[in-house]
Amino acid sequence: MNDYCVICDRPHVFATGSMLKPAVCSRELCCWSFQQLGVGADSADDIATEAEVVDLLVCMAAVAAKSQRKELIFDPFPLVFDPDNLKVKALDPANRDFNQVQTLLSKMPSVETMTQASDFVSMKETLDRAHKLCFPLLQWIITSNRSHIVQLGDGKHIKSMHTKHQYLLLSAPPEKEERFRELKKQYKSTWAYHGSSIENWHSILRKGLVNASGTKLQVNGAAYGAGIYLSPNASTSFGYSRMYNYNYNQPNQPAPTTGKAATGNRFLRTDNVFCIAICEVIDKDIRKSGTVWVQPSEDHVVTRFFCVYTDGNPGTAVNCSTENAAFRAEIEEALNFYNAQRNG
Repeated sequence: MNDYCVICDRPHVFATGSMLKPAVCSRELCCWSFQQLGVGADSADDIATEAEVVDLLVCMAAVAAKSQRKELIFDPFPLVFDPDNLKVKALDPANRDFNQVQTLLSKMPSVETMTQASDFVSMKETLDRAHKLCFPLLQWIITSNRSHIVQLGDGKHIKSMHTKHQYLLLSAPPEKEERFRELKKQYKSTWAYHGSSIENWHSILRKGLVNASGTKLQVNGAAYGAGIYLSPNASTSFGYSRMYNYNYNQPNQPAPTTGKAATGNRFLRTDNVFCIAICEVIDKDIRKSGTVWVQPSEDHVVTRFFCVYTDGNPGTAVNCSTENAAFRAEIEEALNFYNAQRNG
């Protein structure tokens, strides 16, 4: 199911291979069918039960769509059909209208407003009043996400990370997880951070962490060689996440904001949203240069947790290190708890 389109049963045409969640492929007929075959009820359930996750997905799409690098990183681009004329592609990857996407996201009601709807029909009506394409675009944002994201409950946070916005983030399909477990038995694993600007996560959640070294997606150079860049130190990965506006020496410094966005969505209320992932990494062939680690194999890195900061203040999280035994114990305790839940 992870390797094949849920409509046409043909192998996915995604460039970077399979991810955790089943999804429709990017072929035009499949996208059209998927939009018309009752996916809306699932979207409504997601909004009701995982409102903050949906809010985060909308934020990632909005930031990617307005980025100066949008031609590269707003990928995949939505394929959405006009609900009034299903022969017309209102949003088309072959003719990418970023302004249209930005306009629709600015018109979209806040997720908080959507959760107040009494049922699916009234929620859809709320979206339709904003714009007839808001609902199908929201459908696409939710269903195109191929990672498993679950908000960590109160009391189950990794407290040292100093944010309430924490998520279990799993993207590897079962076969990759199985390979990872076998490698872990042989070589053991370690923990490390991966920092990347929030504008990049729209694509990462749909394609996974990739080795961007030497490609058009490379941003920071590859001074330590090709591979996925990681660090045992949170402060290093916060730098890669573009958390540059915050002065660590002034913990009470107010974060720069743009005021409440038109959408009212939590994560779009400020331009100062940053995030880092906590990854499990096979402890083999890692090139370690001080606080910068490079794992050349994509199959040797899996995301486990995702932390988001909305006020530009990571607090004492900048001091966290995955080489600290007490902090590793925090991570593993949280992972064991959610693994137990998932396994019943």
